[in-house]
Amino acid sequence: MHPQGGVAKDGVRPNAGIDVSKQHLDVCCADDERRVVNDARGWDELTAMLRSAGVDLVVVEATGGYERGLVCALQDAGLCVARVNPRQARDFAKSMGVLAKTDQVDARTLRDFADVLARHANRSQYITPMVEPMRQQLEELMTRRRQLVEMRVAEHNRLEHAGPRAARSIHSVLKLLDKQIAAVDQHIDDHMDRHFGAQKALLDSVKGVGPVTILTLTAALPELGRLDRRQIAKLVGVAPLADDSGHRQGKRRIWGGRAEVRAVVYMAAIVAMRHNPVIRAFYERLVAAGKPKKVAIVACMRKLLTILNAMLRDQAMWNAARHLRQPIGA
Repeated sequence: MHPQGGVAKDGVRPNAGIDVSKQHLDVCCADDERRVVNDARGWDELTAMLRSAGVDLVVVEATGGYERGLVCALQDAGLCVARVNPRQARDFAKSMGVLAKTDQVDARTLRDFADVLARHANRSQYITPMVEPMRQQLEELMTRRRQLVEMRVAEHNRLEHAGPRAARSIHSVLKLLDKQIAAVDQHIDDHMDRHFGAQKALLDSVKGVGPVTILTLTAALPELGRLDRRQIAKLVGVAPLADDSGHRQGKRRIWGGRAEVRAVVYMAAIVAMRHNPVIRAFYERLVAAGKPKKVAIVACMRKLLTILNAMLRDQAMWNAARHLRQPIGA
């Protein structure tokens, strides 16, 4: 203990927070604050600074991709990085009474957030795992495919009110987009076969799980098969969350999670409810028990995700008889 009653901090490794923008990085490590350019030179400078300071944990906000190069550089240097949701960081700032918002203030808040996470009992679950280069390339292809599909939908919607000349232009753009989507799909298939063939074969054996679902689960959910069923359900956002206080017992609702993954799992569950005997029987049993249909659909999403998680964990192909005989809890 410090003579004045405070806790002595000798021997405790410092933590750092980095606020990321397109142009620059604001870092706060212990009491040291500085700004560097958000490029390879700035990453090298920042990495050298943090390593020389013996930093334990670095907290970075997810900023739409501007943080990716920095995170990879820090991880390659052997530093532990926690990439957090901006909402979580802002909620933490408000809980600490920090209402002002500047780049420097955000960096200090992230440093304080790092101090909390570094001592957390479940610290490991907040550490951002290193992304394999092959999976990162697949994620980039997935993102590009989604962008092309969204552009195609937007162009197709404009046909309804387009005149003859505008319609010809729209049809030309649609043909171009179709070619681009086909080319990206071919790149995705080749990449999946070369680097994720075993996982693709396992997921493809389940009725209701199609190519887009397989792509999204492989690229955007690398934790599939590595977590237990409760953790994976919460990560995707299909786990019912409690809303109780005192004597009040609120309704359980799903909330948060990875929206892009949840969207494809929803579509896969809808198809599986018709063509997959396990999911269909599970849905019919819930509806017969009086569950609202929306609740039953979410339960089917969670069950399907649980089955896929168990298949990858055990490296086992789909076996309907096994799951019908031993139902997996939803």
